[in-house]
Amino acid sequence: MWIFIGIVSLLVFLLIFRERQEKKLLETVTKQNRGTRTERDLVLKLLKYGIPAQTIFHDLYVKKQNGIFSQIDLVVVTKVGIVVLEVKEYSGWVFGSGHNSQWTQVLAYGKRKYRLYNPILQNSKHISDLKKQLRQFETVPFYSIVVFYGDCVLKEINFVPNGTFLVKSNRVLEVMEALMKNKEPARYTNKTEIVRILNEAVKNGEDKQTQIQHIRNIREMLGKDRIFD
Repeated sequence: MWIFIGIVSLLVFLLIFRERQEKKLLETVTKQNRGTRTERDLVLKLLKYGIPAQTIFHDLYVKKQNGIFSQIDLVVVTKVGIVVLEVKEYSGWVFGSGHNSQWTQVLAYGKRKYRLYNPILQNSKHISDLKKQLRQFETVPFYSIVVFYGDCVLKEINFVPNGTFLVKSNRVLEVMEALMKNKEPARYTNKTEIVRILNEAVKNGEDKQTQIQHIRNIREMLGKDRIFD
């Protein structure tokens, strides 16, 4: 009896210790209340893999020329270029093409179907918005990674552009490793300038009013409140 209690107590202690260690590790990059659970999980994956905390930027709000913000889940500055990650969480089957603006999510063995915005185009737009922030970005390679969490199946996806990767969360490190191994080193002219721009975008997201306005802008763009069917 006492042995069993001792084992349970040890397991609880180890669990609490691990959670505290992961919290400390996460806070080298971001805060517990920034972004989504899956985004923070991805940050931890990258940190545990050995990617330096100072090269990872989470929950960025990039201000565009029209004053509207573009929200980016994750950016990693690497030796081969800048990796921009978009995190999604879906279940069911996902169908889509790199060319089409809308993809399809199928649930309940085909009984329910939903439309979703093409995440390839979404992240491509994020990269485009980011490139406009700095002239140096015009000569630095960018890579797009869309990371899927949940039990979704990428059933039929085609026309994935060069430099773009779609990956389930358990294999994202394979893609990062392949990029580091197979791509030529990037030619940065001023890394300090890049870090400054990215840190400013992260700081923008600390403003609650900016977050609220961004959500309003998205709703206005989608225009779902203007549909009466």
